[in-house]
Amino acid sequence: MTVDLPLVARGKVREIYAAGPDRLLLVASDRISAYDHVLPTPIPDKGAVLTRLSVWWFEQLAPVLASFGASHHLVSAAPGADDGVPASVAGRGMLVRKLEMLPVECVARGYLSGSGTVEYSRSGSIRDVALPSGLVEGSRLPEPVFTPSTKAELGEHDEAIDFAAVVTAVGAARAEELRELTLALYRRGAEIAAAAGILLADTKFEFGVDPDGGLVLGDEVLTPDSSRFWPADTWSPGTVQPSYDKQFVRDWLTSSGWDRVSEPPELPADVVAATRERYVTAYEQLTGSPFC
Repeated sequence: MTVDLPLVARGKVREIYAAGPDRLLLVASDRISAYDHVLPTPIPDKGAVLTRLSVWWFEQLAPVLASFGASHHLVSAAPGADDGVPASVAGRGMLVRKLEMLPVECVARGYLSGSGTVEYSRSGSIRDVALPSGLVEGSRLPEPVFTPSTKAELGEHDEAIDFAAVVTAVGAARAEELRELTLALYRRGAEIAAAAGILLADTKFEFGVDPDGGLVLGDEVLTPDSSRFWPADTWSPGTVQPSYDKQFVRDWLTSSGWDRVSEPPELPADVVAATRERYVTAYEQLTGSPFC
């Protein structure tokens, strides 16, 4: 997989290339990360699933963005010699607008899970968002909540922050805009997912600003890497839910005895196959189209 363009950055999953004065090429690899480490074993077709699902979601969410006077960064995912994705990365590349990215991960939660459960069990809240008593792992929240985090560098860990920290980072008006738009996008995403028999437990969005100051949805959107997807028909609060995301890999790593500090172990073939199946199932169930 070679691209004859200048490499701008390499993240846990994606390479970013310069594709002109105001364009970038985002290429999703088959790498998978967990606990702030990139694992040594790739998941076949993962990059293609992330790209195709993001492209689909950008289209679904465009009306919500427009209602806020916002937009998304996708220009094209179609291959093309002049103004498209290079043939060598077709299917896993997106041509996008270059933005000034905001230094905040915009997290929306509709259910209690993961780090949210840990913090809730300790304080009854997630940072400055108070939650009712009696919730357990997997509980549906009375209403979706905005629980932002820092945007960590490669190898570092995102840290939950309160709303005041978002205000400090981007200003009061922009912070309110991010909160309202994040929750609106989550609600629409959850509605679409529910119609496909999937619960959207939580997700993160990343936003940037275009040269005119307009708010733009960037990065990936509502994928198994950025979201927790649960089968609706097996939802049972009080325990860890089956999922269509990389929680399966996290669970295996935990059971393997890995210390999360040393180099992570290779994933067994059955874990790789089962993880690929979960990613593909998420794509097919959400979009109603076969992955091939």
